[in-house]
Amino acid sequence: MSEPLEHAYFNWLCAKVNRLENSTPSLSYTLLLRMLHGTEFVWLISGDDNRAEDGVELRREFLTVSGYSDEDDWMGVQCSVLEMLIAFSRRAAFSTDIDANEWFWEFLDNLGLREFNDANLRSYDQVAEILYTFVWRQYDFRGDGGLFPLDEARHDQTNVEIWYQFCEYLEDQDRMP
Repeated sequence: MSEPLEHAYFNWLCAKVNRLENSTPSLSYTLLLRMLHGTEFVWLISGDDNRAEDGVELRREFLTVSGYSDEDDWMGVQCSVLEMLIAFSRRAAFSTDIDANEWFWEFLDNLGLREFNDANLRSYDQVAEILYTFVWRQYDFRGDGGLFPLDEARHDQTNVEIWYQFCEYLEDQDRMP
């Protein structure tokens, strides 16, 4: 393997979420995906540690399919937001009839990040602020600013595990399987 492990892994993650209908390089999302991968997913609510572990599990999958050898230091790095979102989009797809790629991009829409393709990413600070709001659960009661904004919330979404936010979001959007 001539490509460094972390570079190969990032490219592998990007391939999981790239939108094939967009062949214009300037409209790719590589810069945003790098920011997502460079931001640690911090779990604050019991149960969200499962989301982090799911993200780290992607590394094990990558090692299995790529032939790279396991590096303890690399495996011990905390889960990134990109890893968590990709892993959670897979869980969401398993629970619905919507595929993982669609879920990933819906998550970016809900976070307000979809507009930041490589041609439009002029403010890293704005993206960093959005990620801070999400990671540190600074979004509002209904989830605006998080992954799952609701029209009507029964509980303060800042105190609800991500899996249960997702379940409430499905009900709110009338998308229950």
